[in-house]
Amino acid sequence: MNNSDNATIPAVSEKQRIEHNKLSKRLMRETGRAIGDYNMIEAGDRVMVCLSGGKDSYAMLDVLLTLRTRAPIDFDIIAVNLDQKQPGFPEEVLPNYLRARDIPFHIENQDTYSIVKRLIPEGKTTCSLCSRLRRGILYRVAGELGATKIALGHHRDDILGTFFLNLFYGGKLKAMPPKLVSDDGKNTVIRPLAYVQETDLIAYADWKQFPIIPCTLCGSQENLKRKEVGRMLAEWDKKHPSRAWSIFNALANVAPSHLMDRNLFDFVGLKPNGLADPEGDMAFDPPSFEAEAELLEASTEELREANPAKLGVNAQVMRFVKPSVL
Repeated sequence: MNNSDNATIPAVSEKQRIEHNKLSKRLMRETGRAIGDYNMIEAGDRVMVCLSGGKDSYAMLDVLLTLRTRAPIDFDIIAVNLDQKQPGFPEEVLPNYLRARDIPFHIENQDTYSIVKRLIPEGKTTCSLCSRLRRGILYRVAGELGATKIALGHHRDDILGTFFLNLFYGGKLKAMPPKLVSDDGKNTVIRPLAYVQETDLIAYADWKQFPIIPCTLCGSQENLKRKEVGRMLAEWDKKHPSRAWSIFNALANVAPSHLMDRNLFDFVGLKPNGLADPEGDMAFDPPSFEAEAELLEASTEELREANPAKLGVNAQVMRFVKPSVL
């Protein structure tokens, strides 16, 4: 069976076919841009796609498989799932799906569920410890499998959500980077869906009929603060379609000289040098945002199709890094 196909997709109308085609093109384009912008995948890479059984990781795997057939370079993909031995986890779902699509995979069996339950008091949120245990195991597995990149399924809304959580509750201007070196210094972690909206992933999963595994098996309390931020973003997307994209764009358009972090900019040693700075501050003039505010009148769909650069992504075509010619 072809890796870009799904056997269980129901028949669709012509209107649905057109919408699906637009959705697919948008996901491929925005994922390809993120990969190119941040040099996520290079020739000869072995990409370990972390597959949880949720909509985001399924979509990431599906999109990367399709992009691999179009890329000007060769790279390998291996899907990896960590079975944490949560009660009721349907352990046959992912292997059956991956075998049916002839996708190389590895299932790592580690009973982190018992460890978390033993260490975290009843009623307390287990997500933090569970995440740390999972991260350490996946880093080890990446080394054992010879993976050069670890791909996670976080999307635009995850990145914005983390930014606001850090802003509201952590006192930091910090989000999720599209690419980073792991805290053990041995692995490169990438987020190919960084430019993709969650609503598109929901629609894509519904279309493709992925065999979704619920994320409530552990019985942990949901992260209420993250849910609250998610509702805020969803409300903005309904009432002010470009607001979230404008904030997302700001994450890649930082002016350290106009913030207050002395570690990023030398305010202490700052002195006039007699040279005009076209990017400098008009100290006595209030900032004007009239031109930018006009974007609020456009719908998200119109913004996507009309000018991707205003959505925090550039207008280049998908590109991967070709091997150097020695």
